[in-house]
Amino acid sequence: MTHPLRVLIVDDHPIVRRGLIAMLENEHWVDSVTEASTFKEAMTAALSGAVDIIAMDVALPDGDGIEATSRIHSQRPDTRIMVLTMADDRATALRALRAGARGYLVKGTDPDVIVAALQTVAKGNYVFSASIGAALTAALHRTPLPMKPPLDKLTARELQITRLVASGRANNHIATSLGVSEKTIRNQLTAIFTKLGVNDRTQLALLAGNAGITPADTKPSGLSG
Repeated sequence: MTHPLRVLIVDDHPIVRRGLIAMLENEHWVDSVTEASTFKEAMTAALSGAVDIIAMDVALPDGDGIEATSRIHSQRPDTRIMVLTMADDRATALRALRAGARGYLVKGTDPDVIVAALQTVAKGNYVFSASIGAALTAALHRTPLPMKPPLDKLTARELQITRLVASGRANNHIATSLGVSEKTIRNQLTAIFTKLGVNDRTQLALLAGNAGITPADTKPSGLSG
């Protein structure tokens, strides 16, 4: 983030919208905060080009917030979207990620954490609720299965990096965790992209998520920065 950002809050509950607006208006990294209560209003606001980051509810009165996320992401890929919902399940979280969301928090999360998560997503990183992260960790500790194509092409180190990317870790954090330079991580990511036929970190994270891959050595509930 090199300049203050324009935030859109999409939720059909006025209390939720007003509470987040009150919190965000005092943040130094926020330029403006607008609100939408419906699918139609969200699409109009997001596609106007006057929004940098969105907090998106799933259950809207006239449509699905994840569908809105997908449409916005396809037309405004630079707009960062974090889903904020009552749905506390891994399937919905994965659907949101496939649609282009970079974060998934459950309502009831501490407001300060939500604000910090929005800032983290604005930086291009990923954020997950503790309960979703716990579900991913549980999946990791089930009886391991051989990696299916194309993941079977990865070396042990490449798979480790993929797991860290899937958790939302930035390159500098991955480099620190593995004791190598950030340039080395960038080079290894390029090799991973080529092996798996993906174009960027988002596609890599989705591929890993669909395979149930999560890092064993990172906290699933933490905010990534």
